[in-house]
Amino acid sequence: MNQVIVIGGGASGMISAIFSAKNGNSVTLIEKNEKLGKKIYITGKGRCNLTNNVDKNEFLENVISNPKFLYSAIYSFPPEKTIEFFEELGLKLKTERGHRVFPVSDKASDVTKYLEKKLRELNVNVVLNTNVYDIIVENGHVLGVKISNGKVLSANSVIIATGGVSYPLTGSTGDGYKFALETGHSVTALKPALVGIDLYDNLSDVQGLSLKNVRLNVLYNEKTYFSEFGESLFTHFGISGPIVLTCSSKINRLENDKIKLFLDLKPALSVEQLDKKFITLFEVNNNKEICNVLRVVLPKSLIGIFLKKCSINSQKTCSLITTEERKKIINTLKSFALSYKGLRPIEEAVVTSGGVSVKDINPKTMESKIVKGLFYAGEVIDCDALTGGFNLQIAFSTGRLAGINS
Repeated sequence: MNQVIVIGGGASGMISAIFSAKNGNSVTLIEKNEKLGKKIYITGKGRCNLTNNVDKNEFLENVISNPKFLYSAIYSFPPEKTIEFFEELGLKLKTERGHRVFPVSDKASDVTKYLEKKLRELNVNVVLNTNVYDIIVENGHVLGVKISNGKVLSANSVIIATGGVSYPLTGSTGDGYKFALETGHSVTALKPALVGIDLYDNLSDVQGLSLKNVRLNVLYNEKTYFSEFGESLFTHFGISGPIVLTCSSKINRLENDKIKLFLDLKPALSVEQLDKKFITLFEVNNNKEICNVLRVVLPKSLIGIFLKKCSINSQKTCSLITTEERKKIINTLKSFALSYKGLRPIEEAVVTSGGVSVKDINPKTMESKIVKGLFYAGEVIDCDALTGGFNLQIAFSTGRLAGINS
């Protein structure tokens, strides 16, 4: 029987502990917080989108960093196995739009509750309110850990499942990166992923406005770099929403001053179609002010900012709108420029991009190639994916591999 210590009681840590204990190991799970699964409670807006029920290949297409590294993890424990695993625990699940899987109860706390129940059944020793300070390594083999009271706990295997540095209030404060560096591993640059975008524009008039069925286009060095259709949201700092979160993960390693953002507010219509529409619209409403007529195509709160971008007086009547001004309106609808400032801080990001280098980890076991008996699982590894349950699935798949090989 191996003595296994798991550091971190989040998604990957709990799964690691469960699968290690199922293998007959004596497992101790150490968590610095007062309870397990603190970050799980806030995922999916408190509902916990715990996986995305697509096939393995489509799943890996949604991984941004190092998808090839995850082949073994995802192929041996794909989304359908995760669903099966939780349903066997007694958690009822449902699949919603975009193949996203949630508990039927819509309570993220239920995910943690059923994982905790399984930990108890398997006699995993859960130690809360305890920090790990050091990984003890001798002659290239892990021997245990040193905890907050100075005590040393011996182990044949140690699994680092400490998360990233996003949402530090949940306990993700980068401990795993410190352990990795101290034991001779490389850590790639940490960047925010799935996060809002800061703009220079003053958008206070439209704060809280959600735009559906728009397209976000990104130019980098004046060339199209990224384009995504869906929903975006104006905020006090700039923009957020599903297409913006996806965009952030794609551009987080680019140079800020070479990035240009544009919203296509009418992606379903071509310039020619919009031109015909506006010619008719202006003829029918020739004595009305342009600010009132634009309500047909734009939310009321956006019209003032929109017309400023077009350099058109909002009180001007449609009969006085010139051909050039009409073209300006159409071009702005198709390419509403946003002044990119940068991504929001990593502390606000849903996940951390970057982490322990995959070159230092065996993808088939999650064991370190440098220290025997040391394993990594979850967000601490340099792997991140798009929103929709993909990142939690990575945590479960890598956590299981670390657990069964510990």
